[in-house]
Amino acid sequence: MSQIDLAYSKVAIVILNWNGKHFLEKFLPKLIEYSLHEDVKIYIADNGSTDGSISFLQQFYPQLVLIQYPENYGFTGGYNKALELIQAKYFIILNSDVEVTENWINPVIDFMDKRDDVAACQPKIRSYAQKDHFEYAGAAGGFIDKYGYPFCRGRILKEHEIDSAQYNELDEIFWATGACMFVRAESFKLVGGFDEDFFAHMEEIDLCWQFKNNGFKIFYVPNSTVFHVGGGTLPNDNPKKLFLNYRNNLYLLYKNLNRKQLFITLFKRMVLDGISAILYLLGFKFYLFLIVFKAHLKFYQMIPKLHKKRKKNLLMLNQFNEIYPRSIVFDYFVKKRHYFSDLNFRR
Repeated sequence: MSQIDLAYSKVAIVILNWNGKHFLEKFLPKLIEYSLHEDVKIYIADNGSTDGSISFLQQFYPQLVLIQYPENYGFTGGYNKALELIQAKYFIILNSDVEVTENWINPVIDFMDKRDDVAACQPKIRSYAQKDHFEYAGAAGGFIDKYGYPFCRGRILKEHEIDSAQYNELDEIFWATGACMFVRAESFKLVGGFDEDFFAHMEEIDLCWQFKNNGFKIFYVPNSTVFHVGGGTLPNDNPKKLFLNYRNNLYLLYKNLNRKQLFITLFKRMVLDGISAILYLLGFKFYLFLIVFKAHLKFYQMIPKLHKKRKKNLLMLNQFNEIYPRSIVFDYFVKKRHYFSDLNFRR
Protein backbone atom coordinates (compact mmCIF):
# COMPACT_ATOMS: atom_id res chain seq x y z
CA MET A 1 0.00 0.00 0.00
CA SER A 2 1.42 3.34 -1.09
CA GLN A 3 1.91 6.11 1.42
CA ILE A 4 3.30 8.71 -0.98
CA ASP A 5 1.22 8.42 -4.16
CA LEU A 6 -0.73 11.69 -3.84
CA ALA A 7 -0.67 12.59 -7.55
CA TYR A 8 -3.74 14.23 -9.07
CA SER A 9 -6.84 12.24 -10.02
CA LYS A 10 -10.20 13.59 -11.11
CA VAL A 11 -12.02 11.71 -8.33
CA ALA A 12 -10.63 10.79 -4.93
CA ILE A 13 -12.65 8.39 -2.79
CA VAL A 14 -11.60 8.94 0.81
CA ILE A 15 -12.57 6.58 3.62
CA LEU A 16 -11.82 7.67 7.17
CA ASN A 17 -11.19 4.52 9.19
CA TRP A 18 -11.17 4.10 12.96
CA ASN A 19 -11.08 0.49 14.12
CA GLY A 20 -13.25 -0.51 11.18
CA LYS A 21 -11.29 -3.50 9.89
CA HIS A 22 -14.45 -5.65 9.75
CA PHE A 23 -16.12 -3.11 7.47
CA LEU A 24 -13.04 -2.81 5.26
CA GLU A 25 -12.96 -6.58 4.89
CA LYS A 26 -16.62 -6.63 3.96
CA PHE A 27 -17.00 -3.61 1.67
CA LEU A 28 -13.63 -2.88 0.02
CA PRO A 29 -13.95 -5.67 -2.60
CA LYS A 30 -17.09 -4.17 -4.18
CA LEU A 31 -15.73 -0.64 -3.82
CA ILE A 32 -12.65 -1.61 -5.83
CA GLU A 33 -14.66 -3.61 -8.37
CA TYR A 34 -17.09 -0.75 -9.08
CA SER A 35 -14.80 2.25 -8.60
CA LEU A 36 -11.11 1.82 -9.30
CA HIS A 37 -10.06 3.06 -12.74
CA GLU A 38 -7.70 5.63 -14.21
CA ASP A 39 -9.73 8.70 -13.16
CA VAL A 40 -10.38 7.45 -9.63
CA LYS A 41 -8.11 6.83 -6.64
CA ILE A 42 -9.09 5.28 -3.32
CA TYR A 43 -7.54 6.62 -0.12
CA ILE A 44 -7.81 5.23 3.39
CA ALA A 45 -7.14 7.81 6.10
CA ASP A 46 -6.66 5.96 9.38
CA ASN A 47 -7.51 7.72 12.65
CA GLY A 48 -5.09 5.83 14.90
CA SER A 49 -6.76 2.40 14.65
CA THR A 50 -5.65 -0.36 17.02
CA ASP A 51 -7.65 -3.27 15.55
CA GLY A 52 -5.17 -4.42 12.92
CA SER A 53 -6.64 -2.27 10.14
CA ILE A 54 -3.22 -1.04 9.01
CA SER A 55 -1.58 -4.44 8.65
CA PHE A 56 -4.70 -5.78 6.91
CA LEU A 57 -4.65 -2.96 4.35
CA GLN A 58 -0.92 -3.24 3.78
CA GLN A 59 -1.16 -6.98 3.18
CA PHE A 60 -4.28 -7.21 1.04
CA TYR A 61 -4.76 -3.80 -0.61
CA PRO A 62 -1.37 -2.42 -1.72
CA GLN A 63 -3.08 -0.68 -4.68
CA LEU A 64 -4.82 1.79 -2.32
CA VAL A 65 -3.25 4.87 -0.76
CA LEU A 66 -2.87 4.87 3.01
CA ILE A 67 -2.67 8.00 5.15
CA GLN A 68 -1.92 7.24 8.81
CA TYR A 69 -2.53 9.40 11.89
CA PRO A 70 -1.10 8.67 15.35
CA GLU A 71 -4.44 9.41 17.07
CA ASN A 72 -8.16 9.86 16.46
CA TYR A 73 -8.84 13.37 15.13
CA GLY A 74 -12.55 12.74 14.72
CA PHE A 75 -14.51 12.86 11.50
CA THR A 76 -13.81 16.56 10.96
CA GLY A 77 -10.11 16.63 11.78
CA GLY A 78 -9.35 13.35 10.05
CA TYR A 79 -10.97 14.40 6.81
CA ASN A 80 -9.55 17.91 6.87
CA LYS A 81 -6.02 16.58 7.26
CA ALA A 82 -6.48 14.03 4.47
CA LEU A 83 -8.22 16.31 1.98
CA GLU A 84 -5.58 18.97 2.47
CA LEU A 85 -3.06 16.50 1.02
CA ILE A 86 -5.13 14.99 -1.78
CA GLN A 87 -5.22 16.57 -5.22
CA ALA A 88 -8.48 15.98 -7.09
CA LYS A 89 -11.36 17.82 -8.73
CA TYR A 90 -13.90 15.90 -6.67
CA PHE A 91 -13.74 14.24 -3.27
CA ILE A 92 -16.08 11.39 -2.39
CA ILE A 93 -16.34 11.24 1.38
CA LEU A 94 -17.37 7.66 2.07
CA ASN A 95 -18.04 5.82 5.32
CA SER A 96 -16.34 2.46 5.74
CA ASP A 97 -19.74 0.80 6.34
CA VAL A 98 -21.14 1.60 2.88
CA GLU A 99 -21.72 -0.95 0.13
CA VAL A 100 -21.53 0.68 -3.30
CA THR A 101 -23.25 -0.53 -6.46
CA GLU A 102 -22.29 -0.69 -10.11
CA ASN A 103 -22.03 2.72 -11.82
CA TRP A 104 -22.52 4.63 -8.57
CA ILE A 105 -19.95 7.32 -9.40
CA ASN A 106 -20.62 8.43 -12.98
CA PRO A 107 -24.20 9.79 -12.62
CA VAL A 108 -23.15 12.16 -9.85
CA ILE A 109 -19.87 13.29 -11.41
CA ASP A 110 -21.52 13.80 -14.81
CA PHE A 111 -24.13 16.03 -13.16
CA MET A 112 -21.56 18.06 -11.22
CA ASP A 113 -19.44 18.49 -14.36
CA LYS A 114 -22.42 20.31 -15.93
CA ARG A 115 -23.19 22.47 -12.89
CA ASP A 116 -20.41 24.67 -11.55
CA ASP A 117 -22.83 26.08 -8.97
CA VAL A 118 -23.18 22.71 -7.22
CA ALA A 119 -20.72 22.16 -4.36
CA ALA A 120 -21.96 18.80 -3.06
CA CYS A 121 -24.27 15.92 -3.93
CA GLN A 122 -25.40 12.66 -2.44
CA PRO A 123 -26.75 9.47 -4.01
CA LYS A 124 -29.78 7.52 -2.84
CA ILE A 125 -28.93 5.98 0.54
CA ARG A 126 -30.72 2.75 1.35
CA SER A 127 -30.39 0.50 4.37
CA TYR A 128 -27.95 -2.39 4.21
CA ALA A 129 -30.08 -4.35 6.67
CA GLN A 130 -33.40 -3.64 4.92
CA LYS A 131 -32.41 -3.02 1.35
CA ASP A 132 -35.84 -1.86 0.19
CA HIS A 133 -35.92 0.87 2.89
CA PHE A 134 -34.22 4.25 3.02
CA GLU A 135 -31.44 4.57 5.58
CA TYR A 136 -31.34 6.96 8.53
CA ALA A 137 -28.23 8.95 7.54
CA GLY A 138 -29.21 10.70 4.33
CA ALA A 139 -32.00 8.67 2.70
CA ALA A 140 -33.09 10.73 -0.33
CA GLY A 141 -31.57 14.02 0.75
CA GLY A 142 -31.35 16.06 3.94
CA PHE A 143 -33.23 19.07 5.34
CA ILE A 144 -33.59 20.80 8.70
CA ASP A 145 -36.61 22.39 10.34
CA LYS A 146 -36.79 25.90 11.78
CA TYR A 147 -35.29 24.66 15.08
CA GLY A 148 -32.37 22.83 13.50
CA TYR A 149 -33.72 19.27 13.72
CA PRO A 150 -32.47 17.30 10.72
CA PHE A 151 -34.67 14.99 8.68
CA CYS A 152 -34.64 13.48 5.20
CA ARG A 153 -36.86 12.64 2.33
CA GLY A 154 -37.59 9.01 3.12
CA ARG A 155 -36.72 9.31 6.84
CA ILE A 156 -38.38 11.50 9.45
CA LEU A 157 -37.10 10.89 12.97
CA LYS A 158 -37.21 7.07 13.29
CA GLU A 159 -39.70 6.45 10.48
CA HIS A 160 -37.98 4.91 7.44
CA GLU A 161 -39.93 4.71 4.19
CA ILE A 162 -39.80 1.86 1.70
CA ASP A 163 -38.22 3.00 -1.55
CA SER A 164 -41.05 2.70 -4.06
CA ALA A 165 -39.48 5.15 -6.56
CA GLN A 166 -41.22 8.10 -4.87
CA TYR A 167 -37.92 10.01 -4.73
CA ASN A 168 -36.50 9.18 -8.14
CA GLU A 169 -36.21 12.76 -9.33
CA LEU A 170 -33.13 14.97 -9.17
CA ASP A 171 -33.74 17.54 -6.45
CA GLU A 172 -32.10 20.37 -4.56
CA ILE A 173 -31.66 19.63 -0.85
CA PHE A 174 -30.27 21.42 2.19
CA TRP A 175 -27.59 18.94 3.22
CA ALA A 176 -25.89 15.88 1.80
CA THR A 177 -24.96 13.03 4.10
CA GLY A 178 -21.39 12.53 5.25
CA ALA A 179 -21.94 8.79 4.79
CA CYS A 180 -21.51 9.30 1.04
CA MET A 181 -20.93 12.88 -0.04
CA PHE A 182 -19.58 13.99 -3.41
CA VAL A 183 -17.79 17.33 -2.89
CA ARG A 184 -16.22 19.77 -5.32
CA ALA A 185 -12.67 20.14 -3.95
CA GLU A 186 -12.43 23.82 -4.86
CA SER A 187 -15.62 24.62 -2.91
CA PHE A 188 -14.47 22.55 0.09
CA LYS A 189 -11.24 24.49 0.30
CA LEU A 190 -13.01 27.83 -0.25
CA VAL A 191 -15.12 27.43 2.92
CA GLY A 192 -12.21 26.02 4.93
CA GLY A 193 -13.38 22.41 5.08
CA PHE A 194 -15.16 20.89 8.04
CA ASP A 195 -15.43 22.84 11.29
CA GLU A 196 -13.22 20.79 13.61
CA ASP A 197 -15.02 22.02 16.73
CA PHE A 198 -17.87 19.67 15.73
CA PHE A 199 -15.48 16.65 15.93
CA ALA A 200 -18.23 14.37 14.58
CA HIS A 201 -21.99 14.49 13.85
CA MET A 202 -23.82 17.29 12.02
CA GLU A 203 -20.53 18.54 10.59
CA GLU A 204 -21.83 17.80 7.09
CA ILE A 205 -24.92 19.95 7.72
CA ASP A 206 -22.68 22.81 8.81
CA LEU A 207 -20.47 22.31 5.75
CA CYS A 208 -23.46 22.37 3.41
CA TRP A 209 -24.81 25.47 5.15
CA GLN A 210 -21.44 27.12 4.54
CA PHE A 211 -21.64 26.11 0.87
CA LYS A 212 -25.10 27.65 0.60
CA ASN A 213 -23.98 30.81 2.39
CA ASN A 214 -21.38 31.14 -0.36
CA GLY A 215 -23.94 30.80 -3.16
CA PHE A 216 -23.52 27.09 -3.96
CA LYS A 217 -26.24 24.46 -4.24
CA ILE A 218 -26.57 20.93 -2.84
CA PHE A 219 -28.31 18.17 -4.80
CA TYR A 220 -29.63 14.63 -4.52
CA VAL A 221 -28.88 12.42 -7.53
CA PRO A 222 -31.21 9.39 -7.48
CA ASN A 223 -29.70 7.32 -10.30
CA SER A 224 -26.79 6.45 -8.00
CA THR A 225 -27.49 4.12 -5.06
CA VAL A 226 -25.45 2.89 -2.10
CA PHE A 227 -26.35 0.83 0.98
CA HIS A 228 -25.36 2.02 4.45
CA VAL A 229 -25.05 -0.06 7.60
CA GLY A 230 -25.31 2.99 9.87
CA GLY A 231 -24.00 3.47 13.40
CA GLY A 232 -20.76 1.80 12.33
CA THR A 233 -18.51 3.81 14.62
CA LEU A 234 -20.97 4.84 17.34
CA PRO A 235 -24.46 3.31 17.67
CA ASN A 236 -27.40 5.74 17.84
CA ASP A 237 -27.90 5.28 21.60
CA ASN A 238 -24.23 5.79 22.46
CA PRO A 239 -23.86 8.50 25.16
CA LYS A 240 -21.02 10.22 23.31
CA LYS A 241 -23.07 10.34 20.12
CA LEU A 242 -26.07 11.80 21.95
CA PHE A 243 -23.85 14.43 23.57
CA LEU A 244 -22.37 15.41 20.22
CA ASN A 245 -25.80 15.62 18.61
CA TYR A 246 -27.23 17.89 21.31
CA ARG A 247 -24.12 20.07 21.47
CA ASN A 248 -23.48 20.30 17.75
CA ASN A 249 -27.06 21.21 16.95
CA LEU A 250 -26.66 24.31 19.11
CA TYR A 251 -23.31 25.04 17.48
CA LEU A 252 -24.97 24.75 14.08
CA LEU A 253 -27.74 27.22 14.89
CA TYR A 254 -25.57 29.80 16.61
CA LYS A 255 -23.00 29.77 13.84
CA ASN A 256 -25.37 29.95 10.86
CA LEU A 257 -28.72 31.56 11.69
CA ASN A 258 -29.20 35.18 10.68
CA ARG A 259 -29.57 37.81 13.39
CA LYS A 260 -33.37 38.12 13.12
CA GLN A 261 -33.85 34.42 13.78
CA LEU A 262 -30.96 33.60 16.08
CA PHE A 263 -32.13 34.43 19.61
CA ILE A 264 -35.78 33.42 19.39
CA THR A 265 -34.84 30.18 17.60
CA LEU A 266 -32.12 29.32 20.11
CA PHE A 267 -34.44 30.07 23.04
CA LYS A 268 -37.17 27.81 21.66
CA ARG A 269 -34.66 25.10 20.87
CA MET A 270 -33.31 25.22 24.41
CA VAL A 271 -36.86 24.89 25.75
CA LEU A 272 -37.35 21.80 23.58
CA ASP A 273 -34.05 20.35 24.82
CA GLY A 274 -35.17 21.11 28.38
CA ILE A 275 -38.40 19.20 27.80
CA SER A 276 -36.33 16.26 26.52
CA ALA A 277 -34.18 16.38 29.64
CA ILE A 278 -37.25 16.39 31.93
CA LEU A 279 -38.72 13.42 30.06
CA TYR A 280 -35.43 11.58 30.55
CA LEU A 281 -35.66 12.29 34.30
CA LEU A 282 -39.26 11.11 34.48
CA GLY A 283 -38.21 7.93 32.73
CA PHE A 284 -35.38 7.44 35.27
CA LYS A 285 -32.79 7.85 32.53
CA PHE A 286 -30.55 10.09 34.62
CA TYR A 287 -27.49 9.64 32.42
CA LEU A 288 -29.45 11.04 29.44
CA PHE A 289 -30.50 14.05 31.53
CA LEU A 290 -26.83 14.66 32.33
CA ILE A 291 -25.90 14.37 28.66
CA VAL A 292 -28.30 17.20 27.75
CA PHE A 293 -27.00 19.31 30.65
CA LYS A 294 -23.34 18.75 29.68
CA ALA A 295 -24.04 19.49 26.01
CA HIS A 296 -25.64 22.84 26.89
CA LEU A 297 -22.84 23.70 29.31
CA LYS A 298 -20.26 23.05 26.60
CA PHE A 299 -22.23 25.21 24.18
CA TYR A 300 -22.23 28.14 26.64
CA GLN A 301 -18.47 27.78 27.03
CA MET A 302 -18.03 27.88 23.26
CA ILE A 303 -20.14 30.99 22.58
CA PRO A 304 -17.17 33.42 22.36
CA LYS A 305 -15.47 31.21 19.77
CA LEU A 306 -18.70 30.60 17.88
CA HIS A 307 -19.37 34.34 17.86
CA LYS A 308 -16.10 34.94 16.03
CA LYS A 309 -17.21 32.41 13.42
CA ARG A 310 -20.53 34.21 13.11
CA LYS A 311 -18.73 37.51 12.49
CA LYS A 312 -16.98 35.92 9.52
CA ASN A 313 -20.40 34.87 8.21
CA LEU A 314 -22.27 38.14 8.77
CA LEU A 315 -22.53 39.05 5.09
CA MET A 316 -23.60 35.54 4.15
CA LEU A 317 -26.20 34.53 6.75
CA ASN A 318 -29.32 33.89 4.70
CA GLN A 319 -32.69 32.19 4.90
CA PHE A 320 -33.13 29.29 2.50
CA ASN A 321 -36.22 27.65 1.06
CA GLU A 322 -34.79 24.24 1.96
CA ILE A 323 -35.28 24.97 5.69
CA TYR A 324 -38.66 23.59 6.78
CA PRO A 325 -40.59 26.54 8.25
CA ARG A 326 -42.34 24.50 10.97
CA SER A 327 -41.37 22.06 13.72
CA ILE A 328 -40.74 18.56 12.40
CA VAL A 329 -41.03 17.18 15.96
CA PHE A 330 -44.50 18.75 16.45
CA ASP A 331 -45.66 17.61 13.03
CA TYR A 332 -44.44 14.07 13.67
CA PHE A 333 -45.79 13.49 17.19
CA VAL A 334 -48.87 15.74 17.24
CA LYS A 335 -50.01 15.93 13.64
CA LYS A 336 -48.83 12.37 12.87
CA ARG A 337 -46.99 13.42 9.73
CA HIS A 338 -44.54 10.54 9.43
CA TYR A 339 -43.69 10.78 5.73
CA PHE A 340 -42.07 13.53 3.73
CA SER A 341 -45.10 13.67 1.44
CA ASP A 342 -47.28 14.49 4.48
CA LEU A 343 -45.40 17.71 5.18
CA ASN A 344 -46.66 19.72 2.19
CA PHE A 345 -43.14 21.16 2.07
CA ARG A 346 -43.08 23.47 -0.94
CA ARG A 347 -39.64 24.81 -1.82
